[in-house]
Amino acid sequence: METMSGIYAFLMGNIVTFILVLSLLVFVHEMGHYLVGRWSGIRILAFSVGFGPEIFGFTDRHGTRWKISVIPLGGYVRFFGDEDASSKPDTDKIAAMSEEDKARSFAGAKLWKRAATVAAGPIANFLLAIAIFTILFSVYGRTIADPVVAEVKPDGAAAAAGILPGDLLVAIDGGKVETFDDVRRYVGIRPSQKIVVTIERAGQKLDVPMVPQRVDTTDQFGNKVELGQIGIVTSREAGNFRLKTYTPLQSLREAVIETRDIVTGTFKYIGNIFSGTMRADQLGGPIRVAQASGQMASLGIGAVLQLAAVLSVSIGLLNLMPVPVLDGGHLMFYAVEAVRGKPLGSSAQEIAFRIGLAMILTLMVFTTWNDIGSWIG
Repeated sequence: METMSGIYAFLMGNIVTFILVLSLLVFVHEMGHYLVGRWSGIRILAFSVGFGPEIFGFTDRHGTRWKISVIPLGGYVRFFGDEDASSKPDTDKIAAMSEEDKARSFAGAKLWKRAATVAAGPIANFLLAIAIFTILFSVYGRTIADPVVAEVKPDGAAAAAGILPGDLLVAIDGGKVETFDDVRRYVGIRPSQKIVVTIERAGQKLDVPMVPQRVDTTDQFGNKVELGQIGIVTSREAGNFRLKTYTPLQSLREAVIETRDIVTGTFKYIGNIFSGTMRADQLGGPIRVAQASGQMASLGIGAVLQLAAVLSVSIGLLNLMPVPVLDGGHLMFYAVEAVRGKPLGSSAQEIAFRIGLAMILTLMVFTTWNDIGSWIG
């Protein structure tokens, strides 16, 4: 009975927020494909938020079916001449088309138009993230602290390297440090990797090499998080905690930087997985995202918007992976076509799509397994 009540609470507290957030991100992603496709003169058969059977929808005057489908884990734009929602061309149907119809099909469009239409989805996600962060910085500002050390943990990398309370961190690996959060971010994704911290002490600058330790910690909701740490702490007095406000233009600049940092941090984390310096169990799937959605909802609309921005960047990056079925896979095909002067053969594309689908399903199973283990644990 207690287990069932926990599942019910999870569903009620998380799923609704998760569906709303994900539907927004999917809508924006697919709208990117739709707008550039329409601008390119390609006929669009369907615009769906969700997969599977249609719940409700309508057909517009251009013949496009707009619909909400039953499985809210993605969406698609289906172009004229596509065999299915993955935009795999229906070669038999295209061969039987008139020249006029071919010109309005996706496969019949010029290469640059197809590439632009495909790339527009991930780009829309990045632009959405920048827009959300711009609003957040404009409305809420940001609480910052100077990178001044108030306490050095005795067993940490900083203590071993000789860092002392009162030291000001001015750079890491040659990159300027302005806030304590800059230090936390940089170190967090570099466990077991040598870094050089530049400190200012008594008016002199010193370069101090150290290796962040890989530490298992928990966030405010009790979720397990693996991070790199050097063992320093600031305080409200030493760090001079304060709220920094931004003008709209400053907010836009900070939003671009924030989005860039998420992208670089994601690539760094993936590299850490392959190098063995971080575990792959931090990769999350729909259950963990749903859980995070509910947790952010308990903190207010600002936290939900921040999660939406981070997820929007993640969706953009995921879709740019060079895997057939995803947008990045299509762009890879177009690059090959540009070099060869003609598309890959239908049999080669069919094999590639099958491999891509198997890879995506494997990733989904793996991340869902991680989610279940994290939830139960």
